[in-house]
Amino acid sequence: MVEAKDQHGPMNNNAFPTIDRCSSIGREKHTVVADMDGTLLCGRSSFPYFALIAFEAGGVLRLLFLLLASPIAGILYYFICESAGIRVLIFATFVGMKVSDIESVARAVLPKFYAHDLHVETWRVFSSCGKRCVLTANPRIMVEPFLKEFLGTDVVIGTEIHTIGRRATGLIQSPGIIVGKNKATAVRKIPTPDIGIGDRKTDYPFMKLCKEGYVVPVRQEVKPVTVDKLPKPIVFHDGRLVQKPTPLMAMVLVLWIPVGFVLACLRIAAGSLLPMPIVYYVFWALGVRVKINGTPPPPAKKSTGQTGVLFICSHRTLLDPIFLSTALGRPIPAVTYSISRLSEIISPIKTVRLSRDRAADASMIKNLLQEGDLAICPEGTTCREPFLLRFSALFAELTDEIVPVAMSNRMSMFHGTTARGWKGMDPFYFFMNPSPVYEVTFLNKLPCELSCGGGGKSSHEVANYIQRMIAATLSYKCTNFTRKDKYRALAGNDGVVVEKSKVQSTKIMGC
Repeated sequence: MVEAKDQHGPMNNNAFPTIDRCSSIGREKHTVVADMDGTLLCGRSSFPYFALIAFEAGGVLRLLFLLLASPIAGILYYFICESAGIRVLIFATFVGMKVSDIESVARAVLPKFYAHDLHVETWRVFSSCGKRCVLTANPRIMVEPFLKEFLGTDVVIGTEIHTIGRRATGLIQSPGIIVGKNKATAVRKIPTPDIGIGDRKTDYPFMKLCKEGYVVPVRQEVKPVTVDKLPKPIVFHDGRLVQKPTPLMAMVLVLWIPVGFVLACLRIAAGSLLPMPIVYYVFWALGVRVKINGTPPPPAKKSTGQTGVLFICSHRTLLDPIFLSTALGRPIPAVTYSISRLSEIISPIKTVRLSRDRAADASMIKNLLQEGDLAICPEGTTCREPFLLRFSALFAELTDEIVPVAMSNRMSMFHGTTARGWKGMDPFYFFMNPSPVYEVTFLNKLPCELSCGGGGKSSHEVANYIQRMIAATLSYKCTNFTRKDKYRALAGNDGVVVEKSKVQSTKIMGC
């Protein structure tokens, strides 16, 4: 598949030393200039990143268009003109697309995939230098958020796309695709670059303008920087795709989506229409795996005046209360934030919308606990990565009957959450996975001496303790991030839903 790089083969190792021979000591005042695909990144092809933009900003039909155009791009790239091949990829991906949508995907989706492809040796040298510059044939709008925010890059020189109004035309602005001589021209504008790093012969021109030049050799298997050594942890990211869409994976996605949507409708219908005690077994028959750990408490007995148990769940998708109910074999009401009307319709459990008025919410939760068990996700929003957001402490003030529940899931193709897209499709995307897995782990009931009422603890102490318990069970890390932090990072807003009218909520799913 086409690579957004020069067409010539790898550099002769005799021309420039390999990157592993470059010292990273005492480089604080040095300037480094590095190529991107195959140099700063392990992967030599940028097709997966074009495919991510095509799918996340344009949908499955745009991804199909890109796939159909890629053979033409490949023929042009390898046999006629490399820049012409890259132009075809850019045109197929961007033509008619809103610039704001491109920027949104570049900010919220691509960094996760770029960060997991960071070349160990190149990053060792690149990160040691005081001033960092990147040259790339990829559109600057597509790579700049990751390079500047996550890698601390000072200068990003990439291909500039042409726009009319607020939409991309699919064409390129002067000086054209940043390959070959255009890279050398760009480097001449950088004062006295010390280190030049590339991986192909056509990187020679800009590398010769640097005091030192190093080549990243082509290897079959290159291990990227491990997650714990990433320059900046990625707590929040968006997008529907779980895996990087290589050409083969992109083709599988296009072919699977129609089949997967029908399967998702069948699974959702089963969960919504069938009695909860048999949903567990029906899910297994339909390929949805529900794993249950720990000992769940028995249902509250109203005849003895016993109040309900408050299940405190980590929040992975809007389906958390559904799978909690599936694990218990009985429907558990849940409190949640506002969600799409479609989710209201298909929800199999009763949930109640939070008003964000502390006194009103507290009164509502107390009343619900008088009726029986209740589930709540105190993070207030979902988080995909192995982190727990800050727990709201309100729940700890309302009852001492608290059971923490560690929720986790595994998906192979699609994420069941979104911050940028329409949340009504969240359950469909989750159930479109061939065999999704949900793991529900019931922890021990909160001891009386560690509660607010029986132990005199503050609500924040209780909330933080439960957060640490769940994090330890899941091997996650606790954070102080909130719902606002997530939506500001991914969607550019505070994540607050403005109510159109005061509507009595009866069935809402997720948040």
